[in-house]
Amino acid sequence: MAAVPVLKFSNGKSMPVFGLGTWQSPKGEVAEAVKAAIAYGYRHIDCAWVYGNEAEVGQAIKAKIDDGTVKREDLFITTKLWNTFHRPDLVEGAMKDSLERLGLSYVDLYLIHWPVAFKEGTGEIMPRDADGILILSDADYLDTWKEMELLVEKGFTKSIGVSNFNSEQLQRLLQTEGLKYAPVTNQVEINPYIPNNKLISFCREKGIAITAYSPLGSADHPAFRSDAAFRRLFDEPSLQEIGKKYGKTVAQVVLRWGLQRDTIVIPKSVTPSRIKENFQVFDFQLTEEEMNVVSALDRNFRACAFDVCSKSQYYPFHIEF
Repeated sequence: MAAVPVLKFSNGKSMPVFGLGTWQSPKGEVAEAVKAAIAYGYRHIDCAWVYGNEAEVGQAIKAKIDDGTVKREDLFITTKLWNTFHRPDLVEGAMKDSLERLGLSYVDLYLIHWPVAFKEGTGEIMPRDADGILILSDADYLDTWKEMELLVEKGFTKSIGVSNFNSEQLQRLLQTEGLKYAPVTNQVEINPYIPNNKLISFCREKGIAITAYSPLGSADHPAFRSDAAFRRLFDEPSLQEIGKKYGKTVAQVVLRWGLQRDTIVIPKSVTPSRIKENFQVFDFQLTEEEMNVVSALDRNFRACAFDVCSKSQYYPFHIEF
């Protein structure tokens, strides 16, 4: 079994360029998915507190360590700080809660999930007022970041980064007085329908790796049902054509495109056969012309716009990148 290539972060630590995403992976299925992934050779698992399945992910990790498939140090585990815990006094507690659920003493990477903060202390993931309007917090992610830095120093995480941050937010963070640790990665939505070229270029210049979530698009997004002219990625004839040439699926072609752009890809699946199939992308290479064909599918279509919090001063998608 070939080892997955790794990408070196600005802090010298390394991350496998291919991982298993666990967003929307249902309880009762995610543990088996993680066990299958580790058995097939995945060494990078991407989690988040808000997904509500960290405990099952942790059970699967423990099972594969206990049966001798892997050691803890063979694995790269990411999880994320949710929006209701941005206030500085809540950050460490949220980290410890994730570690307890995962059954781990540390994670390899801890991310601020969104730059936007929600009202603290309600016990709700998405706290709303009597009219059903989301209640925001004025917690500033710069203050959150200082606490994230302390988590590294206390040994709870090896590296820290962000997710869904735009270029201006990253710039503001990088210019913080007394910054000890720059974010090692920015995890954002990237696939052929939203290649995010300008943000990738910006992050590269700053030494920030890019992790691509939803690398296969979001096939269950309502847009694909309501707009007859809007195909799912899997139905794109140009991708099917490239796949035919290599004896690969559209998913494999799209994941290969992501890898060849030097992004870290984390496709999500709970189906063992798909988990295995997604991983079979290291034995072929797209030509420059084929890379351009995939890139030409750009529709600037953001499936995960999270516009419920668009009134926040820190909403990331009001600017181009």
